Amino acid sequence: MIRRLMNSASGALATFSLLAAAPALADDVKLPPTMTVTAYDTGTAGFNIAVGVGKMMKDKYGTDVRVLPAGNDVARLAPLRAKRAVMSAMGSGTYFAQEGVFEFGAKEWGPQPLQLVLSSVDCNAATLGVAKDTGVTEVKQLKGKRVGFVVGSPALNQNSLAILAFGDLKQSDIKTVEFSSYGAMWKGMVNNDVDAAFATTITGPAKELETSPRGIIWPPLPHNDKAGWERVKKVGSFFFPHMATCGAGISKDKPIELGNYPYPIFMVYGSVPADEVYSITKAMIVGYDAYKDAAPGSSGLGADRQTKNWVVPVHPGAAKALKEAGQWSDAQEAHNKGLLKRQEVLGAAWADYGKSSPPSDDKAFLDGWLKARAAALSKANMPNGFEQ
Repeated sequence: MIRRLMNSASGALATFSLLAAAPALADDVKLPPTMTVTAYDTGTAGFNIAVGVGKMMKDKYGTDVRVLPAGNDVARLAPLRAKRAVMSAMGSGTYFAQEGVFEFGAKEWGPQPLQLVLSSVDCNAATLGVAKDTGVTEVKQLKGKRVGFVVGSPALNQNSLAILAFGDLKQSDIKTVEFSSYGAMWKGMVNNDVDAAFATTITGPAKELETSPRGIIWPPLPHNDKAGWERVKKVGSFFFPHMATCGAGISKDKPIELGNYPYPIFMVYGSVPADEVYSITKAMIVGYDAYKDAAPGSSGLGADRQTKNWVVPVHPGAAKALKEAGQWSDAQEAHNKGLLKRQEVLGAAWADYGKSSPPSDDKAFLDGWLKARAAALSKANMPNGFEQ
């Protein structure tokens, strides 16, 4: 199955071969002649933003950036692990890979030492959209309702469980309706096959539901509900409170207190040299004005808009560039060191588990690893992040 997922990364490359007249090079930015970046499928926000960043690098620094589209997180990371790509525009899969859960709990993978370059948080939010005709106005009212899950997308389903946790609900409290894909799930919303589904507020299917007879509502996650947010973070610690001002039925005049996480997340492996990551990050910071309007969400990559103290560490090279831009503090440095320590704990736990003669059966292997992982994190006094 892993090979099949990796093969999906063999799609077409988007290559920037535009002629650049005498690129203006910063003395401390030294980019390679070519660079490969992986991203979500062609046409997605992550892909389009990566294309915009790549064009800036070609125009300003003469670097040809190839954007390799891939349909899932394993396929996006495989080229980086094989050193055939240096950076990826990922989503919440960045965190799942670091933690060694879901697909990354397979014996071929395990916890991955991924580190951030820059990430985007814009005006949208990521949460459960609910058909307005259900009468639901609060997350807790989803009890007994039909909630969409996507087969083969545990990360997407975990996001739904995190939002449900705000209303003190578990999977056993709702009626799970499985779909073959994200698109099929949202078609099910329009067709009254399901009552709620996870999405970003700016996704096209949410707009479609808004204009359908069912309508759409985004049950709020009030930011002053500390208990509710504690429950969210126990299931999906990568979420944080966010005021949504754009999306289906949302505007600056009608904002909603919801939750979000960075997307896309430009990240690299921790083994990439600091000077190389520094140059990439510095180029993205200096060249921001050239790509900030290239695609929806691009403006969220601004150095002054970075998510601080998140759940995945920032690469030291990127931290240096952010510090030069006045966007790095001693508190962030301390938090970052704690996250790097977490990666060490997870890596050691994985190595020890591999030496313990784990079962060969895939499910038994994963179950055993999750127990070993939980024990190692508990011993280190670190949160699990995936309680249910």
